[in-house]
Amino acid sequence: MNESSENIKTKLDFTSESFKKYFANTSWLFSERILRISISFIVAIFVVRYLGPKEYGLYSYVISFSWLFASFSSLGLETISTRETVKHPEKRNEINGTVFFLRLAGGIVAFILIAVVLTITREDTYTSILILIFSASFIFQAFTAIEYYFRGIVKAKFNAYALSASVIISSLLKVIFILLKAPLIYFVIASSFEFVVLAIGLIIVYRINKLSVFYWKYSKKLATTLLKDSWPLALSGVVVMIYMRIDQVMIKNMMSDEAVGYYAAAVRLCEAWYFIPVTLCNAIFPAIVNAKNVGQEFYNNRMQKLYDLLTWLAIAIAIPVTIFSSLIIQLLFGKDFAEAGPVLTIYIWAGVAVFLGVASSQFLINENLTKLSFLRALIGMAINVILNFILIPFYGIVGSAIATLISYTIVTFILFYHPLFFLQFKMMMKSIFGITLFKYILGKKTVYNG
Repeated sequence: MNESSENIKTKLDFTSESFKKYFANTSWLFSERILRISISFIVAIFVVRYLGPKEYGLYSYVISFSWLFASFSSLGLETISTRETVKHPEKRNEINGTVFFLRLAGGIVAFILIAVVLTITREDTYTSILILIFSASFIFQAFTAIEYYFRGIVKAKFNAYALSASVIISSLLKVIFILLKAPLIYFVIASSFEFVVLAIGLIIVYRINKLSVFYWKYSKKLATTLLKDSWPLALSGVVVMIYMRIDQVMIKNMMSDEAVGYYAAAVRLCEAWYFIPVTLCNAIFPAIVNAKNVGQEFYNNRMQKLYDLLTWLAIAIAIPVTIFSSLIIQLLFGKDFAEAGPVLTIYIWAGVAVFLGVASSQFLINENLTKLSFLRALIGMAINVILNFILIPFYGIVGSAIATLISYTIVTFILFYHPLFFLQFKMMMKSIFGITLFKYILGKKTVYNG
């Protein structure tokens, strides 16, 4: 249903039921993420200090290597299944059941694929065991079908219960292992066990809502439809994981475990903030979908506000971290990790591109332009790998940070040439240069001309 622009109310109505609904949903998501990030971050500081650069480097390598294959497990179904729940809430059991079985099959395939790759590459036995332990968690992640469902019906608080419980239990295990002076393998087990607890928690909150997984049913027809829309996202996820994690894999093979440890410590501080755009976009994606049904101006207005918010949040984070990067590293991880300071100074600015990239992905999914998501991710991966090969031998881990910053930035804006994406490119440029921010400060109405 399209309405004329004069009949569309584009300003936020803080008293509306719609605003209250999405605000409450976003609040739950943020509260859960802040709790999880805070607990994980504090525990991570002790884990990093306990393991030291070399063992923490190996730990990070194990996680990074495993996540290279994560998209074979998720199959790009996360946002697609949420979209289907928004559009067809009456098909709950069919959607949830189909997504569960697809993700279960994907998790098994990912685990087998990892085992095959480890055999071919002749990774050492100890490292291979660590990778397989963590990779086993992909099978239990099939139950995130429940998480997608609660996102679709805008009831994030139930996800928050399960997610918080999983990270709390996993973190407690890590603290216990530090006190017991346990070897590295125990920390990998704790990280994997987090997803087992999450699966159990999701089943419990689903049951609390008087729903049962035993009513789920698999639909071959729906599976075909979902995979038809999600396969570009799945492929995109594969290349995204490669260009997000390949740097640590390359650093280990081109330098050392210690170098990975320094680099991973800085990356952890930067990626700790990435929950902000993901949480916001997951929470308001149903609102973006509905805005499209109301009218183009309303839709554009919401996208512009999303770009503005995420851009200036990213910049507000990057400036102080840049100024105090070395001090932050030494205070949190100790002098042994001093080499991570320059990496943090550079890497933190990749957050601007990441924040905008997450937001623009919502547009691509809503417009069913998932093939473009794959294209830009593929280009970003290629650029990142090439730049890492060139820069690491000359600049070490700092060169890898530069490669990441350049590739992330290019991948976010590279679709400017596409007619349907060009308006989004203009919106992002307005956000970066503060055009809409100044208009907002001056109290002027922002006009979207397309």
